[in-house]
Amino acid sequence: MRSISTHVLDISTGRPAAGVPVVIEKKGGEGFARVGGGATDADGRIKDLVAEGKLTEGTYRVTFDTGAYFAASGREGFYPEAAVVFVVKDAAAHYHVPLLLSPFGYSTYRGS
Repeated sequence: MRSISTHVLDISTGRPAAGVPVVIEKKGGEGFARVGGGATDADGRIKDLVAEGKLTEGTYRVTFDTGAYFAASGREGFYPEAAVVFVVKDAAAHYHVPLLLSPFGYSTYRGS
């Protein structure tokens, strides 16, 4: 499976973060260009940020609109967005970029 996916969990509530707007961009030349995006589903997932067959080697940036997510739930967060930059070295592989989120912090790791 050649794709990029994500899963956002709100660790302050212990639940998936549904409705988080997400954009994925690929670096090219001097900057980044959008290659996909969407919003997390009820389980906090987007399974195809970059669809199978469209993934190429390079540097990618996933930006999570955490400000919109917290505003929609009537909460205030410190970080209006969380951006994760990573390198795809094997375009035949699957890349999973999870985000653990709270109003005052976040972390990420390479998932499976």
